[in-house]
Amino acid sequence: MKTLREKEAPPPAEAHPQTPKSPVKSDKIIECKNLVKIYDGVTVVDDISVSIRRGEFVTLLGPSGCGKTTTLRMIAGFEKPDSGSIYLEGKDVTNLPPHLRKVNTVFQRYALFPHLNVFNNIAFGLKQRKDAVPYLDKEGRQKFRKFNKEEIRDKVERVLKLVDLENYDKRSVDTLSGGQQQRVAIARALVNEPDVLLLDEPLSALDLKMRKEMQLELKRMHDDLHITFIYVTHDQEEALTMSDTVIVMNDGVIQQIGSPKKIYDEPANAFVADFIGESNILSGVMLEDGKVRFADRVFDCVDKGFDKNEPVDLVIRPEDVYLLPPDSPKGMLDGVVTASIFKGDYYQLEVKAGDYEFDVQETNGWDVGQKVRIYIGPNDIHIMKKLRIVNEFVTEVSGDHTVKLCGGEFPFAADGFEIGERVRVRIPFNKIELTDNEDDGVIGANVTQTVYKGSYYQVQVYTDVDLDFFVDSPYEWDINDRVGIKIDPADLAIERFAEPTAEEAEA
Repeated sequence: MKTLREKEAPPPAEAHPQTPKSPVKSDKIIECKNLVKIYDGVTVVDDISVSIRRGEFVTLLGPSGCGKTTTLRMIAGFEKPDSGSIYLEGKDVTNLPPHLRKVNTVFQRYALFPHLNVFNNIAFGLKQRKDAVPYLDKEGRQKFRKFNKEEIRDKVERVLKLVDLENYDKRSVDTLSGGQQQRVAIARALVNEPDVLLLDEPLSALDLKMRKEMQLELKRMHDDLHITFIYVTHDQEEALTMSDTVIVMNDGVIQQIGSPKKIYDEPANAFVADFIGESNILSGVMLEDGKVRFADRVFDCVDKGFDKNEPVDLVIRPEDVYLLPPDSPKGMLDGVVTASIFKGDYYQLEVKAGDYEFDVQETNGWDVGQKVRIYIGPNDIHIMKKLRIVNEFVTEVSGDHTVKLCGGEFPFAADGFEIGERVRVRIPFNKIELTDNEDDGVIGANVTQTVYKGSYYQVQVYTDVDLDFFVDSPYEWDINDRVGIKIDPADLAIERFAEPTAEEAEA
């Protein structure tokens, strides 16, 4: 991962003159290896592995329910993974309780003590530590003592200054604004001098203006402290504004890791492109290196390394679509403006080109109904691998022309299969029907993602047995909609399944 730029090192903390020297610290402060967490039979974190370097500001970004908070809670020690390991400073801390890990957490709701003033809220953790200060007794044996009142006062005053709350020490937390309470929560975590500060959506309760101010404030604190921040949010702007490294998650899986610029400019797949900023996401075919077909014509691009005629997804940012007069020879597609909204420093336009719709951001205004030509440059088309090109399951025949599938029994048309026989089932995305009433389908499912592909919606649905379908639909569906799934028997392709050999499985 990308590291912070070098800065002047902060002055060393005072230590007892007889305290043993610390060992040399590695560059990796946290390593998560193959983390899995399952709740009620549903996998919420699925085989996550990631390394975080010392001093990074790392953001776990994704929609609600994607596993980011669960991952943070496992790092903090509040949740134990069902499998996998967590290392802090190279030491396995997977089974250590939170108070034995050199990390502190700032929670979404702050969790301040209403009966304590600001000073005592911040000092609470310091007062509980019995092994705070090491020393050697007369026999040379190492022992520990609690912080004394003067040491506690010095530490609390230092962090109050850091979070711009000097002279607030005697205030009741109930008299503070939301932003001030958030600063107290951060100060309470920082006063314990953690190696890692974990922040679970700490700005979500603030209004827009305060949230933007606190984004800059948190970034300043990070730059001043030189410690590792791991931040959880579903807000793309927060992630792009503050982070050195962004980890995009969905369905408990890491989709992409990279700098904010890398993730915006070169998304790894359609989910990342759709989630980070505004995008035109289309399906196409990579004909050869530098040639991609979409919107019924061939475009030049700069991407290479795909198979010939490989189905791909592609992303074009709205600011990279250029509109030209209808007689311009440079244009590639004929279109008509269908919507125009002035946004202050640019116009947000919608342009219809055949069966496709493009979002466009232009500094020049165009009238609704005006004919245009669309130009898209080779460098502005980013090609992505498809996450999946067909729905595929391995299951067994359950009856005469029926097969078990995601908790239901679906009919199929092919002959020659016996009950109990293992089979592979494939269903194209556009051969699945979603119904408004789940009782109208063979099984029910929840909509977890919808991506507009220019001329249709690609919908991801999760069934009640923790398996998912991709569906190409002419209709837009809302996240968490409960739907039914129907498949025409003739569209369910079935073949006998042969277990892979040991060599094939290893490959």
